[in-house]
Amino acid sequence: MEHYTTKMSLNTTPTNLFNALTNAIPLWWTELFEGSAARPGDRFTIRFGEHIFKTMQVEELSVGAKVVWQVTDSLIALPGLHNQKEWVGTTIIWEIVSAEHHTELILIHKGLSPEVECYSICAEGWNQFLGSLKQYVETGKGNPYKE
Repeated sequence: MEHYTTKMSLNTTPTNLFNALTNAIPLWWTELFEGSAARPGDRFTIRFGEHIFKTMQVEELSVGAKVVWQVTDSLIALPGLHNQKEWVGTTIIWEIVSAEHHTELILIHKGLSPEVECYSICAEGWNQFLGSLKQYVETGKGNPYKE
C-alpha cells in the first residue's frame, strides 16, 4: 500500500518546526483546536467547521526530529463521501531532518492511500495546510482554517 508522502524544504530550524507541530497547531492548521499535542499521550481535536474533525493521540515525540500522531476518531461529513471515518486508525508521521542551510520535512500519512475514498480531497487538504505550515515557520504567520 502506498501511503500519502510528501517532502518539503523549509527555511527554519528543526526546533522551530518541532514547536510548530507540538505547540502552535492553531496558528497554521486550524484555529478550532482543543487539547494538547506537547507530550506523548496527549490528545487533541482539530475541527474544520461542524462537519469535519479529527482526534489524535501523540504517540512519539523526539525534539527537533520526529512527531507521530495516531488518529483515534474522525469525521469527514462531505456530500458523496460514503466512508466518513476513513482517518480512524491512520498514523501521521512528521520526520524533521536538519540540512546545511534549511530543514527538510517528510510527512507520511500511513493509511491514507490512493485506494481510500477521501484520498484526493485529503491530499489537497494536506497540500493547503503544509503551505500554511511553511508560511508559519518561515514568517511567523500561517493561514489556518478560521470559522
